[in-house]
Amino acid sequence: MTTMTAAPVFYLGAHQPHWLWTADFPLFVSHRQLARKATLRPARTRWALDSGGFTELSLHGRWITSPEQYAAAVTRYHEQIGQLDFAAPQDWMCEPFMLQRTGLSVREHQHRTIANYLHLRRIAPHLPFIPVLQGWQLSDYLTCLRLYEAAGVDLAALPRVSLGSVCRRQSTAEIEAIVTTLARAGLRLHGFGVKTGGLHRYGPHLASADSMAWSYAARREPPLPGCTGHKNCANCLRYATTWRTRLLTGLKRRGHQADLFDYLGDAA
Repeated sequence: MTTMTAAPVFYLGAHQPHWLWTADFPLFVSHRQLARKATLRPARTRWALDSGGFTELSLHGRWITSPEQYAAAVTRYHEQIGQLDFAAPQDWMCEPFMLQRTGLSVREHQHRTIANYLHLRRIAPHLPFIPVLQGWQLSDYLTCLRLYEAAGVDLAALPRVSLGSVCRRQSTAEIEAIVTTLARAGLRLHGFGVKTGGLHRYGPHLASADSMAWSYAARREPPLPGCTGHKNCANCLRYATTWRTRLLTGLKRRGHQADLFDYLGDAA
């Protein structure tokens, strides 16, 4: 396990788990992809783990992976790959279509998210699980904050707190208000799936973020010169690296975004 520092970090979202052994910058990798790897080896770079909850709840309307199974998998990654900054818990997203899928309320999703975090911390205290604030409106996130407090969890004392159910509206003024309010409350936030627009709006208020925006962009573009064997570069490390460099350069040119550039530029 690595130690999360005060310096903000940008994790590039990666479809391909083997990039952990080739990339030289922080990555965000899904448990659903990594679990398929029979053989693991030490990572070349620091990284963070996505639980794959969005896909699992979308497919099944519930978690079919038990906390014990998930904790066992994360233990394997921690021991065999190393350099794991943090792992997301098995949270319950609060998008309206997800509530329709599960048949549950925002409040019930919040209770289940908190219960899972506490369960994982209890059965695997050696692993770097982080809490997730879930909700839809600002008032929901503030309620979730109070629910954590009632459960004995001081979120402001933790090195990282993730913000859930924002990725599909993360470049809006609504999410900017949520992020800034929670950051001013002393939370060191991780932004799930933050696209370029979101980074420009509220990046300096985040302690870390991950993004797969490069892959979505690559699907709409022809392959890079010299890239052969695929119709686009949506799974291409060369394209991802080029996109990341272009993003950093663009943010650096925005003088008022110097702090954001520093955090995005954090490397392994």
